[in-house]
Amino acid sequence: MSGHKLDEIDRRILAELQADGRMTNVELARRVGISAPPCLRRVRVLEESGYIRGYHAEVNALSLGFEVQVFAMVRLHSQSERDLAAFEERAQSWPQVRECHMLNGEIDFILKCVAADLPSFQSFLTQHLTAAPNVASVKTSLVIRCAKDEPGVPFEKFPDNPAAGT
Repeated sequence: MSGHKLDEIDRRILAELQADGRMTNVELARRVGISAPPCLRRVRVLEESGYIRGYHAEVNALSLGFEVQVFAMVRLHSQSERDLAAFEERAQSWPQVRECHMLNGEIDFILKCVAADLPSFQSFLTQHLTAAPNVASVKTSLVIRCAKDEPGVPFEKFPDNPAAGT
């Protein structure tokens, strides 16, 4: 992040855009209590400073035919920086992998994967993931249901927000 210090209006802008990234600048300005031109300038600064990485639509995977979601816990033979980076690059190339996080502890990576059905995921698992160089083991957990899927951050608990409380 840049040295840009967030104030309360910036936090409100971020919270509103996190909730609805499609609103017009005029509506955003109305919601945060400033006029449209300075609101647009603030949004541009937040984008340029890296606080806003992009905008996207939240699509319904199930309605698009992706019925299977799996978490794959991957352990590597080697954890050298070169080998970790190589695995991350490979994971980025697999369309089934929607998230890839390096962990500390016994598991090196956890991958969130989606597939149309179990045979499709099994094919990915056996032909790509377990066959990848440096992969020692993979343990998978099939998602039965999702109780919460909320992207972003909890602005009401923002670290610099004195009104957030404890």
